[in-house]
Amino acid sequence: MSATAQLLEAVRKEARPGIWTTGVNLSRNGAVSLQSQKPTELELRVKSPGRPVALTVTLYPNDAVWECDCPGRVDPCEHVVAAAIFVQQAEKQETPLETVTKKWSRVVYHFTKVSGGLELHRTLAHPDGKEEPLEDSLASLMARPAKAATLQVEQSDLLADRLLEKRIRGALPPERLDALLQVLQSARNVLLDGRPVAVSEEVVLPRALVEDRGGQLVVTVAKDPRVVDVVSPGVALLGDALARLGETAMTGPWLQNLPVVRTFAPEQMGEITSKVLPELGRRMPVEVRSKRLPAIDRDLKPRILLELNQLESGLSVLPTLVYGAPPSVRIDNGRMVYLRGAVPLRDEAAEQRLLHSLRDELNLVPGRRLTVQGQEMVRFADKIRRWRGDLSGDAAGIVSPNVQLRPKLEVQSGVTGAGIPDVRFTLEFQVEGDKGTTHTVDAAAVIRAWNEGLGLVPLEGGGWAPLPRAWLDKNGQRVADLLAARQADGKVSNHALPELSALCETLEQPPPPGLDRLAPLVEGFEKLPVPTLPEDLTATLRHYQQQGVSWLGFLKGAGLGGILADDMGLGKTLQTLCVLGARTLVVCPTSVLPNWAAELKRFRPSLKVCVYHGPGRALDEAADVTITTYAILRLDAAVLGGRTWDTAVLDEAQAIKNPESQVARAAFGLQAQFRLALSGTPLENRLEELWSLMHFTNPGLLGGRRQFEEKVARPISDGSAEAAQSLRKRIRPFVLRRLKRDVAPELPPRTESVMHVSLDEKERSVYDAVMAATRAEVVALLNEGGSVLKALEALLRLRQAACHPALVPGQQASSSSKVQTLVEALGTAVSDGHKALVFSQWTSLLDLIEPHLKSSGIAFDRLDGTTTNRGDITARFQTPEGAPVLLMSLKAGGTGLNLTAADHVFLMDPWWNPAAEAQAADRAHRIGQERPVMVYRLVSQGTVEERILGLQEKKRALFEAALSEAAGATAITREDLLELFS
Repeated sequence: MSATAQLLEAVRKEARPGIWTTGVNLSRNGAVSLQSQKPTELELRVKSPGRPVALTVTLYPNDAVWECDCPGRVDPCEHVVAAAIFVQQAEKQETPLETVTKKWSRVVYHFTKVSGGLELHRTLAHPDGKEEPLEDSLASLMARPAKAATLQVEQSDLLADRLLEKRIRGALPPERLDALLQVLQSARNVLLDGRPVAVSEEVVLPRALVEDRGGQLVVTVAKDPRVVDVVSPGVALLGDALARLGETAMTGPWLQNLPVVRTFAPEQMGEITSKVLPELGRRMPVEVRSKRLPAIDRDLKPRILLELNQLESGLSVLPTLVYGAPPSVRIDNGRMVYLRGAVPLRDEAAEQRLLHSLRDELNLVPGRRLTVQGQEMVRFADKIRRWRGDLSGDAAGIVSPNVQLRPKLEVQSGVTGAGIPDVRFTLEFQVEGDKGTTHTVDAAAVIRAWNEGLGLVPLEGGGWAPLPRAWLDKNGQRVADLLAARQADGKVSNHALPELSALCETLEQPPPPGLDRLAPLVEGFEKLPVPTLPEDLTATLRHYQQQGVSWLGFLKGAGLGGILADDMGLGKTLQTLCVLGARTLVVCPTSVLPNWAAELKRFRPSLKVCVYHGPGRALDEAADVTITTYAILRLDAAVLGGRTWDTAVLDEAQAIKNPESQVARAAFGLQAQFRLALSGTPLENRLEELWSLMHFTNPGLLGGRRQFEEKVARPISDGSAEAAQSLRKRIRPFVLRRLKRDVAPELPPRTESVMHVSLDEKERSVYDAVMAATRAEVVALLNEGGSVLKALEALLRLRQAACHPALVPGQQASSSSKVQTLVEALGTAVSDGHKALVFSQWTSLLDLIEPHLKSSGIAFDRLDGTTTNRGDITARFQTPEGAPVLLMSLKAGGTGLNLTAADHVFLMDPWWNPAAEAQAADRAHRIGQERPVMVYRLVSQGTVEERILGLQEKKRALFEAALSEAAGATAITREDLLELFS
């Protein structure tokens, strides 16, 4: 049964009878058409009676999932039913899906440049390709049912129709055009002088540049370099989009006042620092190239700072309104005085609120010193006790005389039914010397003040107390780590128990019981016992695999999580199978779901397996192991996260490398005693990916994301060997990584080489044209701090031009030098009895390779995202009778597959991240391979591909800095991208 048929069956089962009947009628009446189509989803439009705007239905056939933007609460609704029937009928009849443009008439907006701005004419574009002017209002047409049935209108069309009720000849007034462009941001059919354009939601601002020129400072306000043309007052053409202009009072509606240039003498440094820069920064992007001026910090907030100094007979108080800590600027009588560091953008409303609070609560004015003595000083100290501003000076302790904080730790210990330590703790700071009171300060507040470099912490009910700085300097980081590892119910994650034990020792308290089980965390893993293997295990483990099982068994028994990061092909799955038991959840990519089911059946036959996948999926309460995919984990997060598992395993765990993604959040929400992540590449691009995996396995071990970025990731990226060593020390007990060369010396050698390809004259001209069209734009964009994504898009076009001219829009070519080189190499390899894997990131390139393999008589199979019988294809390839060549997309074939029948691997399009290429090559170079493996990278000479090989080394360095003994690493930077376009 096809995926669309399964989807329709799922809709039929869940639809109410009346809803099903209504959906059938909608489909029969021609209410459905195709809006857009992707490999994994279909977007369709359904015209529903009484609704002027067609509803949008999105179908995901592979996952039997659907969505509709109608406001109804019934799921599935009649629109989903109609859409599913429409798709299935087209598949049965083997006819293409009828598209929106071939079925209904649409409103097209024709903007034309005329004297004074833009003129607008609307037309109706009919399915036969003809257009007719829209003379009447759209509302009048929609009022005629017969005519309305032929139209597809969007909400933007209806809103625009209201703005255009009063017909205007000639250029549209600026106010009307501004409102119209805001409405048309989602419109699909907008043209400018006959050329399709988008309508951007961005308001385009001018750019300010501050630079040194001789002994002077020059401030230049110029137009955004992306502006191609100003087509109407306050409206510009930005590439292929219309965008509204901002700050036109300064620039002029036609940008006719730009550039604005102002020169400042050295003695005006104070004015430009305190006034000009903040004002410009509030209104537009500012680039400071001057070495004499500070940067702008948009995050600095105003605050009141009270400086308290002890006099012989009293107390001196000086309030100031400042930004930054330490202060970077001071506000004196409304004027900014620069002190140090970055310049803030002033928030005058917030400043006024602070001034009113200072006056109402303390009767003070910034910049005016107050001296108090005797009883007045006592009364003033009581006011200060209730004041929540910042305090400095040698008399800050006057606010809470004789007060000190003493740490108080309480530990409650227990053991779970599985013998795992269950330890909870509370840490507070007892306030002593405050008139006999016994209140406490939460440890989190104390640590927060300590991390911010403050000397005081607020007390409940008012007042402040000095921090126990000497004790915190010795134990503060340990307390911070313990608080990060403490769960909401007070239970501390077991990975932090050694740290808790050390804190107990510091405070002269007995350590929590049960820590003897965690001795290997402190002493190392060399003395782990030989594992007790499952009785039903049908495999013989290698020595290093037995060590891996020992490590996994220790973690599971101690209630800890881990990342098994063995090199690809060393049997991570088999080692994991040895520690699985009842109530286990395995999450894996869809491509390896059959592999897990087969491996469990083969190596652990006594375990009952439930494959939780497909439209009719249901959890089997009697199953020992439940296998599902990341897509289902995301969709059914509430179901899977609402059950308590004994073990949760994430295979190819780099799928949760983005901690903000829905699938990562679903994984974090799983309830499991033992959490295990399997990944040969736990770190691909950024150290945040390692944080995400560790946050799943051992929450709190690496602290919060922001803390990790500031204290670990950024220093390592800057080359800090100390930070890298500290990270390796912290994660070493919880990450096990062995390399093939170290533990599987019996594997045949793997040789990697570069096949250099020379482009012919036509290919070179196409490549050079793409480079010329993108280089200047991208270099300017990156130099100005623009989007790196734009640079990556241009880099994609260059890489495609280096592979095959036909991948470039508007170009046609039957072959390319790289494809010819590949086919010749495959012919030689096949004739010598070898099998080969051919990888590309683009299925369109695989499409271009296929005809040449056929004409050369080289048999092949193919595996990509659209392949439904993956298991059959890979099994056939592994047999002697299978085709000698397997074409694979890098995404579909880069993980989880065992293809040891191949001993040649060809990588068609190198990329800066070597992890993906390594994953692909290791489909062949893994245990079971008996022949030497040759890995070839096809690289076009004189193209960006040659520079990409250099960037691969930098990515390897980042990986090694975190997981091995490398000295430092550098992540991909804006400068790296500039180098690629040089």
